[in-house]
Amino acid sequence: MKKLFLVALATVCMMAIHAGGLMTNTNYHIAFDRMMARGASTEIDAAYSNPAGLAWGYEGWQLSLNFQKPWQNRDIETTIPNFLANPALGYNGYTIDKKFKGKASAPIVPALFASYKKERWAVSSMIGIVGSGGFVKYSDGIPMFNVMTMGKIFEKSVAAHLANPASPVITPEMYNIASEVKGKQYIYGGQVNFTYKFTDWLAAAVGVRANYYDGYNRGYVTATTVEQLGSQQLMHLQLDVTQRAWGFAPIISIDFHKGPLTIAARYEFRTKINTKNTTDALKVTMMGQQTDIKAMADQFGNEMTLAGIAQSMGNEMAAKLKNYMPGERVRYDMPALLVAAVGYEFTPKLRATLEYHFFDDKNAKMADNRQKELKHGTHEILAGIEYDINDKFTVSCGAQRTDYGLSDGYQQNTSFACDSYSIGVGGAWNITEKMRLNAGYFITLYSDYTHNQPNYLGTPYAGKDVYSRTNNVIGVGLDYKF
Repeated sequence: MKKLFLVALATVCMMAIHAGGLMTNTNYHIAFDRMMARGASTEIDAAYSNPAGLAWGYEGWQLSLNFQKPWQNRDIETTIPNFLANPALGYNGYTIDKKFKGKASAPIVPALFASYKKERWAVSSMIGIVGSGGFVKYSDGIPMFNVMTMGKIFEKSVAAHLANPASPVITPEMYNIASEVKGKQYIYGGQVNFTYKFTDWLAAAVGVRANYYDGYNRGYVTATTVEQLGSQQLMHLQLDVTQRAWGFAPIISIDFHKGPLTIAARYEFRTKINTKNTTDALKVTMMGQQTDIKAMADQFGNEMTLAGIAQSMGNEMAAKLKNYMPGERVRYDMPALLVAAVGYEFTPKLRATLEYHFFDDKNAKMADNRQKELKHGTHEILAGIEYDINDKFTVSCGAQRTDYGLSDGYQQNTSFACDSYSIGVGGAWNITEKMRLNAGYFITLYSDYTHNQPNYLGTPYAGKDVYSRTNNVIGVGLDYKF
């Protein structure tokens, strides 16, 4: 139980709101929201999805400004029958059966695209939130916080009772838990591409993206006896850590375009993101006795503090806490990404695209090398179609299937994923010959993930977590040709 005690203190949620891989967004332009498969595009959104395709785009300047509003739930339903049951003490246990509701949100998310083409060459750029992008809040905390708190209080009170039978055994019915967990994770990106058309049917592009990671982990849990027992504080945990870092990724792409057929490929190299901690709080108060781990680190240094923790709690716990100590560095790499797409124009009015994404998550470092728990990198299949009703209006729809290669070892209360299907619909309005308005909506339908544990979070009690998610995004954008 001591191990669970520190693990819960040392981890708070890092959640993401996006379409794409575990750390990577793919929905920047509204054309994605309404069609999904854009890997063979030759329009302004190709500045991200197919830079080489701009060789067949508009001659001159183009700009595009896009705004999206996502909203999402990330829930954990926990069941532990007979938690803390102790026949020797005549206690039958406490049944935990609760849904911990996580509300994930983001403000209006913008993205800006620009390109200039002249004859055989083009230059383009994109600025947006390229990874994650949102806040999450669990107003009632998360299971591991509450389970740890109940277990630790019970363990301490049983020890006191065995030493002195007059000391009461404190069970979960005797106190209330107030808990809150919240996190933020944004990866801002700015990308520049250079495109050249080698022949009338072949073009290539090279580019680079600069990425800036900005996130925080904040949380607390407080257990206080019920009013009839004096409203005494039994335990209080607190964590407040901010993490920031820069990372860079080269990008190459190639486009074959002949007649109605387009075949395109893009490869983004792994982005190494090695964040640095700013730790404002990391402490535990138990039965009135406070342990301020941050203050200890400030006074004695991280190495000495962690050595003391390793001696008393073990090397595993010292390694967990290391990720949240002042000034420590934690990895949140964005994986290498391979995209292949085939687009075909059946008629001047009807176009369709089939696309494949592979995110090499197993070779992108995460905190505690958690990427090793994945069965494989992320596979995505996308398909989209659009139809010009007339010169003014276009309608489109698309779908995406995402398979993360999840395993029980990867899933955590603090960061989990669910395989999914996404469906997008929308359209475009050519207001003038040079101005186009895009509007789209997509919904992601997730498969619940059930994690059965014979020893829930290392305790002697069997239980399970069911992870579930919902996701919706609406967007509107304006393209302009000069």
